[in-house]
Formats: sequence, C-alpha cells, structure tokens
Amino acid sequence: MNPASGVQSGAWLLIALPLISSAILLVGGRRTDKWGHLLGAGLPVALFVYTVILFFSVKGQDNRLVDQHLFSWIPVAGFQVDAGLLLDPLALTFALLITGVGSLIHIYAVGYLDHDPGRRRFFGYFNFFIAAMLLLVLADSYLLLYVGWECVGLASYLLISYYYNRNSAATAGNKAFFANRVGDVGLSIAIMLMFAYFGSTSFAGVFAHFGADGNASKGVAAAIGIMLLVGACSKSGQVPLQSWLPDAMEGPTPVSALIHAATMVTAGVYLIARSAPIFNASQAARTLVVIVGAVTILYGCISAFGQDDLKKVLAYSTVSQIGYMFLAVGLGPGVYAIGIIHLLGHGFFKAALFLSAGAVMHAMNDRIDMRRFGGLARVMPVTFAVFASGWLAIIGIPPFTGFFTKDKIIEAAFDKGGTSGWILGLAALLGAGLTAAYMTRALVMTFLGERRWEDDVHPHEASRVMTLPMGILAVLSLVGGYLLIFGGGVQHWLSPSVGHSVEEGVHTISPVVLAVITIVVALLGVFGAWVAFGTRPVPVEQPVGSPLTTAARANLYGDAFNEAVLMRPGQWLTRALVFFDNRGVDGTVNGLGAGFGGGSGRLRRLQTGFVRSYALSMLGGSIAVVAVLLAVRFQ
Repeated sequence: MNPASGVQSGAWLLIALPLISSAILLVGGRRTDKWGHLLGAGLPVALFVYTVILFFSVKGQDNRLVDQHLFSWIPVAGFQVDAGLLLDPLALTFALLITGVGSLIHIYAVGYLDHDPGRRRFFGYFNFFIAAMLLLVLADSYLLLYVGWECVGLASYLLISYYYNRNSAATAGNKAFFANRVGDVGLSIAIMLMFAYFGSTSFAGVFAHFGADGNASKGVAAAIGIMLLVGACSKSGQVPLQSWLPDAMEGPTPVSALIHAATMVTAGVYLIARSAPIFNASQAARTLVVIVGAVTILYGCISAFGQDDLKKVLAYSTVSQIGYMFLAVGLGPGVYAIGIIHLLGHGFFKAALFLSAGAVMHAMNDRIDMRRFGGLARVMPVTFAVFASGWLAIIGIPPFTGFFTKDKIIEAAFDKGGTSGWILGLAALLGAGLTAAYMTRALVMTFLGERRWEDDVHPHEASRVMTLPMGILAVLSLVGGYLLIFGGGVQHWLSPSVGHSVEEGVHTISPVVLAVITIVVALLGVFGAWVAFGTRPVPVEQPVGSPLTTAARANLYGDAFNEAVLMRPGQWLTRALVFFDNRGVDGTVNGLGAGFGGGSGRLRRLQTGFVRSYALSMLGGSIAVVAVLLAVRFQ
C-alpha cells in the first residue's frame, strides 16, 4: 500500500466535517434555524467535490491502494489497533455514491422540509448519517468499520423515528434499532474470531491469512464468513432480518431515499465485497450468501404486490434489488464487481423513484395510499417523467440502467453452471418479471387512470429545489448503465479491491439470447400488470384476495416469523430468568434471612432474666444428660 500524500492526507476531513456540522446544528439551537439547512445541504456537495479529487489522485497511482494512518487507537499489550483510512477503489466508489447521491437528496430535503419546524435537527441527523457511513466504508480495519457500523445504526434510529410524536414512527425506529442489534452480534463475533485466530482486525492483517499463502483453515473461514453474513443481512434488510426495512418508511421521504439508495442498505453488500478473500476461501459461506440473495429477490417481489403504500412498494423493491447484489457477490471470484455495479445503478434509479414518490406525497397532503391517487401524470408531468425513468430502469428496459446492471447478474447466475446455476438464474429471471409487474402496478395506480383524490387535495408540481435533483437522477437512470458497464472501466477500477472480473468465455445461455429473454419476461410482467390494474377500476377498499395475496399483504408473514423465532423465545427466556431470580436466587437469600430472623426471635423469648427460670432449665438439662448416660450404660 502507498502512504497518503498531498491531497490524500486530508481524507479524514470527509468524516470530521459532517460530524462538526452535525454538532453545530444539534447544539447551536434556534440561532442556526435560519441558515442551518444551507450548511446541512451544502456540506455534502463540498464532500463530493473533494471525493472526486481523491478519486483522480488515487486513480493515477499504480496499485490504487492508499493507507492513511491517523493515530494509535488501542495499544494494549499484544492487541494493537491503529485508526486509519483505506483509500482504495472500493472505498472511493462507495464514497462517491454516498456524497454524490447524498448531496442530491440533501438539496431535495431543503424543499421537502421547508415548513418543518425541526428542519435544523433533521439536517443535523442527516449530516451525522453521512459521517457514519463514510467512516464505515473508509475504515482500514474491521474494528473501526464496526464503529461506523454502530453509528449508522444510531443515525438510522434518529431519522426513522424523526416524527417521534407518532407511535408508528417511534415503533419503526425501535424495530430498526433492535433488528440491527441482532446482526451486530454476528459482526462482533466475526471480529472476535479474527483477533483470536490472527491477532489482528486490520484488513491487511486478516487477509494475509487467506489465499494461496494463507494459513487459515476452511472452518475458520466459514465461521467468520457466516458471522459476517449475519451482520450484512441485518444492515441490508435481507431474509430473515428484513422486516425492519419497509417500516423505515415512517421517516421523512429524504431519509427513505438516503437509506435505500446510497447508504445503510448498501453496507451489507460492501461488507461482503470488502471481505472477498474470506468468502473466496469458504464455499459454504458463499453458498449461504447466494441462497439468501435468491430467496430475498422473490420475497421482496411477492411482498411488494400486497402493498398499497407507494413508499412500501419501493421499500420491498429495495429488499429485492439488494437480493440481486447479494446473489452477485455470493457467486464469488470474478463477480463481485458486477454486484457493486448494480449497487451503483440502483443508487441512481431508486433515489429517483423515492424522490418522485416524495413529491407525490408532498402534493397529496402527506397521503401515500395509491388507491387514493390516479391521474397524477396530467397535473404532475415532471414527477411522472422522473418516476417513469426509474420505472424503466428498475424493470430493465434498454437503454436504461437496470438493463445493463441487473442483466449481468442474471447472466452470471446462469453461468455458474449445473443445477444450482439454473435454479439461481431462473430465480433471478422470475424476479425480473415480478419486478416489472409490481412496479407497473405502482405506476398505473399512482399516475394513470381515473382520479381518485379526496376533495381537500390539490396536487401540483414540487418546487424547483426538489425537481432539480429529481431531474439529475432521472438522467443518471437513463445513461448510468452505459457509463458503468461499457468498456469494463468500473470492473477494472475495482479489481485491486475485489479481484479481476470473469473474462468473457463460454456462457450457459448466449448473452444476446438471454438479454432478449429478460426483456420479454419484463414486458410480460408489464402487460400482466396493465391488464390487471390498467384496464379496470382500482378499488378504493382492498378486496379479499387469494391466500397468496393475503400473505403478500402480510409481507409473507415475515413479522410473524421474526416474532415467533426471535422475539417470543427471548421473551419467554427473560420471564423464566426473572422468575428464577425472584423465586430462586432472591427466594433463597430472603428465605435464609427470614429463617434466621424468625429463629432468633423465638430463641429470644427464652431469655427471661429470672434466676428461677435458668435454674429450672439447668435442672432439666442435667436430667436429660443423666437419662442419656443411663440409657447408654444399660443398652
């Protein structure tokens, strides 16, 4: 690795500046109300500019790996942990996404929260979120990454429960916080295993034990990989720790866009890609990753069909799309970069979808039920155009982004070969068709057909400060795939971090044929959704459906499963421990105390103070002793 030099030596400012800004906004009080939003929105733009400069400075170096040592963090005997930043292709790619898309969302939030009395507090939380996520992706060790990981969890709790006076928002924040704590246990165990076996938690120190020259056994690699997967599932909302993610929609729409497009949910994908040497050494861990990815793709698609809340439809689509990324990074060497490329493309079109959904919500007096929309394309043409660009991108219609990024994952799944390759490929292909269907349903119910508004609603376009970021994201949804895929530039750029991508060779299905099949499947999904929702009136009240429809509305009973498997056993265990503590431990201690107290009270009655009583006692004792001696003598 190269030491940081020149402009790279200031990389720590990427974390320090948003932290300082957050402190100013949260501690400064009402004195910062007039200009706090400008500081909060302007800082990410400055961070993006600096990240671009860092990108070109690192790109110009031979191995594109720069390590910046900050200070000695934990020097305790044999446990030495340095705080440092790793400026490599993977970290800088995520930093560009976080600051770039994050900047657009921050600017949008200025208009979205224009009349919110807590806007300053919101931007304080928002900047803290940016700082935490940048620390997570720039850290050069798992322990420092864990600090950013926990800070991201705290920031998400503060933002999801921003409207804390609403019970639903407070509950959603708690749910996200506790669900992520489950995954954090997995990540912390993985870090403990690293130190126990390798004596280090730095990326370089851990990865040195894997690969051709490493001494780590397959069992150790599998144990660490599985624990890392547990942490990744919670942060990225993957089965079975996915249930918190749709409820995160209780936060303001900019929060939903930032969490789902550019920050929190991408952290799990980053963790697995960053840990590529560990997963490369364990087929078992990689198999679990692809199973989680494939199952989550279909889970998210089916659950999205049962939602009438527009933001929840998009939330379940995020769950599904992150499943595609897990599938890609789980396929192992040569495919990691494909998952990261889809992550970048998803950041563009999912942010466009969420921000346009926020514009709809903003115009409809905070209503978000699609059954109460319809016909909005005629009064909100700009918002419709942005949503339509995201819709075309996510369903994979060329030349939009999803066609280039998602199709590569489907191709890689089929190319795995064998029965497993066909199963994974068909699952990914089915997911593409279902995605086209439920996203078309959302488009039709929201923007097309007859108006189903209530009388007090007067929809209109959002302000320019909101539509400008939406327009930029719409353009990126159109051209992003071309920029990310063609020429293999991004794959080559990421190779020092995740390894070289698979070279073109023999494919299970010809890429051209597979592209045509994928487009046909997507168009069939669009046609089916149009027939079901575009050619007949949309019921204002949800009709009773099939068992599958009922299950989809209940997110395939994901909450019920987590409650039965995770919450109830813990609740029973807690009650049993409380009973044992109260009746067992406390009962024993209190019983002994009561026994001695009661006994001493009764013995005290024998001390009367009268000589005649003591003389009588002595006589009785003497008679008893003589009786015992005689009994022994004549036995």
